[in-house]
Amino acid sequence: MSTRILGYPISAPIMIAPTGNHMLAHPQGETVTAKAAAACNTIMIVSCMSSCTLEEVASSCNAVRFLQIYVFERRDVTAQVVKRAEKAGYKAIVLTVDVPKLGRREADIKNKMIPQKLRNFEGLTEVQPSEGSGVEAFASRALDASLNWKDIEWLRSITKLPILIKGILTPEDALKAVEAGVDGIVVSNHGGRQLDYSPATITVLEEVVNVVKGRIPVLLDGGVRRGTDVFKALALGAQAVLIGRPIVYGLAAKGEDGVKKVIEMLKNEFELTMALSGCPTIGDITRNHVRTEDERLKSNL
Repeated sequence: MSTRILGYPISAPIMIAPTGNHMLAHPQGETVTAKAAAACNTIMIVSCMSSCTLEEVASSCNAVRFLQIYVFERRDVTAQVVKRAEKAGYKAIVLTVDVPKLGRREADIKNKMIPQKLRNFEGLTEVQPSEGSGVEAFASRALDASLNWKDIEWLRSITKLPILIKGILTPEDALKAVEAGVDGIVVSNHGGRQLDYSPATITVLEEVVNVVKGRIPVLLDGGVRRGTDVFKALALGAQAVLIGRPIVYGLAAKGEDGVKKVIEMLKNEFELTMALSGCPTIGDITRNHVRTEDERLKSNL
């Protein structure tokens, strides 16, 4: 059941997706999540919007972890965060590309949500949480809405770390990502919070995999709630899945033990699905093990 992502071994093809503000779920925030990831021998992708600084997360335990970032209008801000990640021992950069503007999050607007301090950016940006405009202000005033493929070349010029792109939903963009020289793709719709009616990631995964043709790893996040979902993603060509909301639920319910419980539940369900599908190893999972909606058997009666 174990596998490798960018050469790093993990106990199962289940990783932790980048989600921000873990102190909303636990007073020790991402440091607790990181310890659970290490205990489960998996990779955590730390959000740059974390409650804890990236250095605090890195020093919490010895483990392989990646850092998720955005490209800022002030390129020096992006460069500083990347250099800090290198120094702290992060093994890859995951660039989110689906937030030229923040999606309309009506619950946050209605509740007048004021997020916690963006501690990774203290002293680096002019957007202050005390303004009361929160994440929307940060996105509109700090992130670069003109992000394009040339920025991948720029990012490559400032780091030797592997670069993955998160937010790919079409085969056209997947092909451009390969041509741009990225080291991996995350098929993601940002948890469905950016664009209404964007497709479920599982429905576009195979198209992306088919154009990538095994040249780089393809990961998937969004909607993974059972071990059977992990199995389906691998059968359609993903190398691993990322888990977001369930990790935060576990963190809120029971801290480190809660996060470990979520991961272990998914691993156990995935292992059972493999056994019941006649797959002793991950390599035995093939496209023949799943049928899409259009391929369902129809009765002749």
